[in-house]
Amino acid sequence: MGDDSRSIVVPERLYKTVTVFSTLFAIVTVVGGFVALDAATKSASAKASEVSVPFAVLGIGLIAAGGLVYAFASRFRARGMATDKNSDDQQPNNG
Repeated sequence: MGDDSRSIVVPERLYKTVTVFSTLFAIVTVVGGFVALDAATKSASAKASEVSVPFAVLGIGLIAAGGLVYAFASRFRARGMATDKNSDDQQPNNG
């Protein structure tokens, strides 16, 4: 885990806090994004000229923001998590 430059090792309490709130934020923004996109396209029944472009852009932006927050938060690790199977203390056939 020490040579994985993408992981950020934090204390367990901070890891739990980041995980809870980033997941909550991601769920709310993704759902909100789909609601805004649905409103912009009038449940996908609007003609192209009737689509509310600002609401559509807002919806896509919210969906992307939720995905980015969730992806970034997945980089956090508590000490001892995600042991590397290629490290010296792990057997190559342990699962």
